[in-house]
Amino acid sequence: MTTKNDRIKESLQILIVLGFPRAQQNERSALCLLALLNLTPERKWSAAENPLMGITPIMDWVREYYEKDYAPNTRETVRRQSMHQFVDAGIALYNPDDRTRPVNSPKAVYQAEPSALKLLQSFGTRSWKKNLAAYLQDRQSLVTQYANARKQNLIPVQIGAGKQITLSPGEHSELIRAIIEEFAARFVPGSVLVYAGDTGDKWGYFDAPLMKQLGVAVDAHGKMPDVVLHYPDKNWLVLVESVTSHGPVDGKRHAELSRLFAKSTAGLVYVTAFPDRGIMARYLGNIAWETEVWVADAPSHPIYFNGERFFGSYSQ
Repeated sequence: MTTKNDRIKESLQILIVLGFPRAQQNERSALCLLALLNLTPERKWSAAENPLMGITPIMDWVREYYEKDYAPNTRETVRRQSMHQFVDAGIALYNPDDRTRPVNSPKAVYQAEPSALKLLQSFGTRSWKKNLAAYLQDRQSLVTQYANARKQNLIPVQIGAGKQITLSPGEHSELIRAIIEEFAARFVPGSVLVYAGDTGDKWGYFDAPLMKQLGVAVDAHGKMPDVVLHYPDKNWLVLVESVTSHGPVDGKRHAELSRLFAKSTAGLVYVTAFPDRGIMARYLGNIAWETEVWVADAPSHPIYFNGERFFGSYSQ
């Protein structure tokens, strides 16, 4: 009878022959593969399936069937150090039921890719080696095919004449695009994008040399605003928070950003951006004084939370 440890070893062996790096040749990744296949210890490889599974359900499944208890704070490790590589390698699909689902959505799911599932169902049989060789020969084209499908859903953002970046799909990225393409053009014309965050990659766009030139050495652990713009005409750094569900520039966030950009040679301007006035109304009582608010559905009417002056830096 196959034991839990035997099945984990088999899964690990598969990851090795599929060419995964050493960072994924471990028990955690082996268990993630078993979860994706719904392969409990007593089931044969031929019975492998490909249900849709999110990160928390994967961890719950591993706990139930293999008695490996991963703490809730390891979700990001599972996502970034196992599932992310499965998707890149083409053995798992990300949100195959809805490719436009935001990266940070709680509904995000993974599924074993059909041709990979068919291959793994033959593990331990006489046809395994032949099937493996055929799969490895075709896999690169599959990886390219799925990567291209993911790229089609990225959000293009114009950051200058003939210059474009892409962000992960979702409301948050749509608002970031509006900040860069509409807010900046109206209120800081001629500004230069220094940083734009992305739900799929914290450092979505980062002009590190310009940031350093402005006197700011950014700590990789510091919580960056969603968008940073440099306005050369007035030598301002405009720090913008994109709020679709939480996080306006309140007193606490204002203090955090002041510390993070304390050595800036440019004056600091703090802006909270909302997609509409309905979402803004939820946070109205939390927005810090001496900051600005911009609403994407009323792009020509900024709101000034100050009393002394209109849009500008208070540090100058």
